[in-house]
Amino acid sequence: QGKFTLLQDTRTDGSFLVHHFLSFYLRAGCKVCFVALLQSFSHYNIVAQKLGVSLTAAKERGQLVFLEGLKSCLDLVFGEEEEEQSGQPSPLQFMSESASNLKALFDFVRTSLTPTGSDSWQGPVLLVDDLGVLLSLGATPVAVLDFIHYCRVAVCSQLKGNVVVLVHSNEDSEDEENELVVNSLCHHSDLILWVEGLATGFCKDVHGQIKIIRRASLELTAEQDHVQIYQYKIQDKNVTFFARGLSAAVL
Repeated sequence: QGKFTLLQDTRTDGSFLVHHFLSFYLRAGCKVCFVALLQSFSHYNIVAQKLGVSLTAAKERGQLVFLEGLKSCLDLVFGEEEEEQSGQPSPLQFMSESASNLKALFDFVRTSLTPTGSDSWQGPVLLVDDLGVLLSLGATPVAVLDFIHYCRVAVCSQLKGNVVVLVHSNEDSEDEENELVVNSLCHHSDLILWVEGLATGFCKDVHGQIKIIRRASLELTAEQDHVQIYQYKIQDKNVTFFARGLSAAVL
């Protein structure tokens, strides 16, 4: 509890980690606020069903609060009838304002995860996929980092919950704003799961490698960060992990 986990991918797609954490926390009975900026609800629901979880049922019982970023963007750009009827500003209100302010999105997260008297969930969880989309929509790096900072204070410190965020990174990228956000988040994370494509290119039996970095330095101890590296293969309903060079195809 109270941990900030960064999911980082380079030269590959790390979204399988998002699906893992989403199904993991829902099965564990946690209250989940999922800020889904990359895909539609039906996409996440189809993958979750393969993993044995129904997002539709989780929404109906109030365990899952789902922000469908693609739909919210369209509502803001082409018409705001639904926003006006509900009386609440859109969580992505910053798109239609001159100031790059993510306060509406933070208020949405805090309202979604603040427990009410009837809640019996294990703990609050904020899941974001993918943080870089906010930059593409016009938010500044400082606004994005402020948003994550306030979410960490509200969810991790005050509510004793967890925050899991996915970002894409590329050392060769000319997107300086995205790299600034990625580097800043790396310094604030308790746990980093860094998924990388193979340097040698595509392989049918090994889809990439994952670097697990546990940040001991955050706790002001003299210990070094604990790093583990595995390779993995994504299958239809699960992922197989193994030590480097020890895939079933090699052995």
